[in-house]
Amino acid sequence: MINVENLTKKFGDITAVDSVSFRVPAGEIFAFLGPNGAGKTTTIKMLTTLLFPTSGKIEIDGLDPMRHQNEVRRRFGIVFQDPSLDSNLSAWENMELHGALYRVPRKLRRERSEMLLTAFGLWDRKDEEVQKFSGGMRRRLEVARGLLHTPKIIFLDEPTLGLDPQTRNQLWSYVRDLNQKEGITVFLTTHYMEEADRVSARIAIIDHGKIVALGTSQELKEKTQKATLEDAFLALTGTALRDEASSAQDRMRAMAQMWRR
Repeated sequence: MINVENLTKKFGDITAVDSVSFRVPAGEIFAFLGPNGAGKTTTIKMLTTLLFPTSGKIEIDGLDPMRHQNEVRRRFGIVFQDPSLDSNLSAWENMELHGALYRVPRKLRRERSEMLLTAFGLWDRKDEEVQKFSGGMRRRLEVARGLLHTPKIIFLDEPTLGLDPQTRNQLWSYVRDLNQKEGITVFLTTHYMEEADRVSARIAIIDHGKIVALGTSQELKEKTQKATLEDAFLALTGTALRDEASSAQDRMRAMAQMWRR
């Protein structure tokens, strides 16, 4: 479903993603982990047509995202790190708007909306404005909305950031259930190692723009001779603190320099 070969993205003199390669078969839950500024979000943006790669190859369901943007976009749903719901609309209205934008037929989108809002425990609150929702409810609605147009892939970029353990556990239960029922491919990033350990079939770890390890959780533990995935992650990426803001500023400065040239 996802095929990436020697994918590279440069911002001026800074290489954010450096010759990354991996494959994700249909129906797999695949975790893409890394410290702040490691290249995770840049990679997702290239996979989802938001950034053009400097070099390398991407195939989403056999299509090149750069040449077939609209076709590729119809094949995936995405939940960004930052909230993207319209808080002045109700849950139902947010679903309706998304369905209309993706040209889902009215009858089908209403059937899907009811099914997904019920599955994510939001049906009884469907007519309330989103601004009245808790953080966990908003996150569940974003995932439900991302699945409305029956995508083949769902990209989840730190979907449980800031949620309490109960809400995180519930959200992943919903995602796994839909993965099993509909065979949807899940590509996720998270800083919660226990989540990746519990829900994903395989894990790729990226650091300084390069894939430093790829395999099952057990394989990564065996490779590093560590008892937990978190310890394996630290063994592969180090214990030094990373500053997401600094790396982002570096990329912005590099882009400004590039445009000035």
